[in-house]
Amino acid sequence: MHDPIDNDIEEHPLRYKENGVDETEISGILSTHFNTASETPSPGVGSKKLSFPDSDATPAPDYGISPDKESMELTPLSGDDSMNEKHGLKQQTDDVEEDSPYEVVRHSVSNKDDPSMYSLTFRVWLLGIIFTGVLSFVNQFFFYRQNQLSLGGSVVQLLAFPAGYVLSRVLPTRKFTTFGWVWTLNPGPFNIKEHVLISIFATASSGSPYAIDVVTIKKIWYKSDLGFVASLLFILTSQIMGYSFAGLARKFLVYPAAMIWPASLISVTLFRTFHEIQDFGGKMSRTKMFWICFIGSFLWYFVPNFLIPALSYIALLCYMAPNNVIANQLGDSYNGLGILNFTLDWSTISSNMGSPIAYPWAMACNLFAGFVVVMWIITPIGYYSNTWGTGNMPIYTAHLYRTNGSAYDIHEIMTSDQHLDEAKYAEYGPVRMSFQFAISYGIGFAAIMTLLVYIGLHYGPEIYQQLRQSRSINEDVHLKLMRHYEEVPHWWYIVLFVITFATSIAICEIYHMMPWYWVVVATLVPLVFTIPIGIIQAVSNQQPGLNVITEFIIGYGMPGNPIANVTFKVYGYITMTQALNL
Repeated sequence: MHDPIDNDIEEHPLRYKENGVDETEISGILSTHFNTASETPSPGVGSKKLSFPDSDATPAPDYGISPDKESMELTPLSGDDSMNEKHGLKQQTDDVEEDSPYEVVRHSVSNKDDPSMYSLTFRVWLLGIIFTGVLSFVNQFFFYRQNQLSLGGSVVQLLAFPAGYVLSRVLPTRKFTTFGWVWTLNPGPFNIKEHVLISIFATASSGSPYAIDVVTIKKIWYKSDLGFVASLLFILTSQIMGYSFAGLARKFLVYPAAMIWPASLISVTLFRTFHEIQDFGGKMSRTKMFWICFIGSFLWYFVPNFLIPALSYIALLCYMAPNNVIANQLGDSYNGLGILNFTLDWSTISSNMGSPIAYPWAMACNLFAGFVVVMWIITPIGYYSNTWGTGNMPIYTAHLYRTNGSAYDIHEIMTSDQHLDEAKYAEYGPVRMSFQFAISYGIGFAAIMTLLVYIGLHYGPEIYQQLRQSRSINEDVHLKLMRHYEEVPHWWYIVLFVITFATSIAICEIYHMMPWYWVVVATLVPLVFTIPIGIIQAVSNQQPGLNVITEFIIGYGMPGNPIANVTFKVYGYITMTQALNL
């Protein structure tokens, strides 16, 4: 029969240590409790004293949870499993720290969080607004140039870190009280949550919205100015409606563990590199490795872009046969097909589809194989065989032409209200496009249906299971960490959607962009496709485009109305793109 004191010491040794009981006395009591002879101690039992936390010892990692001394478990006293199990002391070697089931996520995203860490600080608002304004202005200003300059989220990540550090050193720490709310300009060191929020501020608004294209072509090409207020509301409704879709779809596209979003993992890795000290290959920290690569790439950037621009496009076919038309058509990097074309400029590599690092290896190989088949095999065959009479046009262009190869002037076939005049069209002649442009549209139609069929046959059960899991209580470690924070109610996003939807109808009706019922049809497209296409992008970093489908629907419903066509595309396709980008 066990002594109650022995039982209490066994369960709560720390309590006795704190009350002045000597560590040796406790060890002796427990040694007697386990019938351990002090003269001939068994290995690892009587000869091993209980170890207590030492104030000088290295602290354990902070998991965002304060351990309760009363609930702490004892370390097994011996390697004898039977004895440990007899006294309720089990080996901890089989316990695995909870983490993501996907290796790429485990290497990029931490499975720990501190809910008490401050986040929405004065520094976040100040730097977030500044970077948002600068990036939005720069990207939109250079948007109309042939060689565009685009500043993305990575620029904000790099600049926000030293800026936040400087503010944490110079801002006063004095506390203020406003309406009972205590706040300060400088709560302490610049942390990772502040860094992430600043990047979200700028990245969410740095891109140029497609609605600006509609405003521009309506004013320049169709000589019809929408006006500042209407243009602003038109742009905002397309963007904010996408935001409402993102909030409503987060249960399916954010919470499930399978939704890894490869492009976001790069940003997460960079954030952790700045704020966490981790070894890189056991020889240097990740931060040191990053700065070495950053300085090297920064210096190299000036070589192909300013000192030796030829390094951006090394067209071997053009160098070998500079006066040969066919060699230039096949090898030119800008107006040709880019066969045997190489580059030493990273900005050129990532200019069209973003960083290739974000693509899974299998997907990258699939994309390159498709590019070779379409651009290097099908396009030359169709062009040089004069398919559809395209031999007198450039081999690679998105411009429109007449049958004789001259540029097509759309103003010659338009009415005064900017609609198609069929009589003028018949007189002026049919519109023609290059073989590559035409075949790309055809493949776009086929790819949407092929993609849906392929995903349904090969990944349908997995997607269905993922949808079921997204509604269940089976939560992974990251979703559990997110549960520490108050959830934004769904009805907020619903109200936001209703407001933007009503405003969209008003704008389209008042300014005669398209009838209200086509706004309803356009809105149904992203409602249907946001989740399935979002799942595809979340696991492969590839977003199938709905532009060809939306153009086909409105082109069939309202033929000869180009403004209605692009407006329908904004609400039918761009809102989904905006939702998935957020």
